[in-house]
Amino acid sequence: MPSILITGASAGVGRATAVRFLDAGWQVALLARRGEALASIAAGRANALVLPADVTKAAEVDTAFERTVTTFGRLDVLFNNAGRFGPLGLIDELSPEEWRATVAVNLDGMFLCARAAFRQMRAQSPQGGRIINNGSISAHTPRPGSVAYTSTKHAVTGLTKTLALDGRPFDICCG
Repeated sequence: MPSILITGASAGVGRATAVRFLDAGWQVALLARRGEALASIAAGRANALVLPADVTKAAEVDTAFERTVTTFGRLDVLFNNAGRFGPLGLIDELSPEEWRATVAVNLDGMFLCARAAFRQMRAQSPQGGRIINNGSISAHTPRPGSVAYTSTKHAVTGLTKTLALDGRPFDICCG
């Protein structure tokens, strides 16, 4: 049975994706900060693994990926979906703390999860897997007052393109 780890699985697109994959019979690792929301998605489903974790914390990310592989045997897909929009406003209205909080989730979190997935997919036998980085149309058509969000989504595009190139020799596809 194939396995997928979904970040931001407690709500929105992540939750809908998790339910869809669970219903299709996949082994699904549900990762988000809100464990109780993840538990409600997983309730009564033997193919669900609840992983309360913060994507901005490297140790928590690494532990979540290790638990996934220990439970499912391998990782076939990462849906790298956790994100936050952050505050709206002009750049001079945005505090450095608000900027860093958005960058931490949208870019650092995506990097940490892609890193853990790439490491696992490269090491497993047979080698390979798929990394899906959930970007945004804002990487191509920004919205006014979204400097932190838009900047991170531009960076996600670069991360994704680089991983697609670097993953080729290991049958790791990234899009």
